[in-house]
Amino acid sequence: MARVPSWESATEGRTVSVCYRQADGRLVETDLDRLVVGEVSGGLPVRDFRWYKGRRHYSGWYYAATVRRLVAYESLLELARILLADFDRSVVEIASQPFHLAGRDGDRLRHHVPDLLLVHADGLVTVVDVKAPSRMKDPKVTAQFTWTRRVCARRGWAYETWSGGDATVVENVRFLAGFRRPQLLEMDWVPTVLAAARGQSSVGGIEAALAGRLPVEVMRPLVLHLIWSGALVADLRRPLASTTTVKVAL
Repeated sequence: MARVPSWESATEGRTVSVCYRQADGRLVETDLDRLVVGEVSGGLPVRDFRWYKGRRHYSGWYYAATVRRLVAYESLLELARILLADFDRSVVEIASQPFHLAGRDGDRLRHHVPDLLLVHADGLVTVVDVKAPSRMKDPKVTAQFTWTRRVCARRGWAYETWSGGDATVVENVRFLAGFRRPQLLEMDWVPTVLAAARGQSSVGGIEAALAGRLPVEVMRPLVLHLIWSGALVADLRRPLASTTTVKVAL
């Protein structure tokens, strides 16, 4: 288990203590104001995972194309948020269970491990807590959210609470994630597919334009990978199909 940050240091004034695990597995304790984001984003989950019979949540590891390594998740809902982060072109780093926070909330001492830390290309940091919809209005949960939001604001970080997104978008992104690894695809044909896409307005149109030049088992995964990577832009608010409109990204 992760070491709980020192309550003594966490109760002095407005200090918030942070404990995180470096990439080599070593635990580090520091103050929030001194935290090096790069060490956290490139580190390991601070909390150990437990598997046992009868567990109601599914835990596991997801290979995130954004960071080219495995990212842990503690529930399928958390996995869905990680998928969306991996699909988001503005996100450049993803860390799960990134650190253990300890600090004062009025007369109470709080400690909390957020679910995700996201670093964006512009330098913005977003801390994410994932909770089932049924728990979002629980007074204990909302109090934890309020404290964590205040802690994040001290560092200029954004804070997000997430209980699910548009079901169609999430399922489309989940499907596209199956085509996220370029090393498994015939990437030499990407310029050909993009050239065809400039003269077409749908997935089916691209495939029809390339019929006879590329087998569908080569062409379709490339089209889906290009949507995943953002090279092709599609409206994911509707189920993906041959009629899905696409355009080449600017």
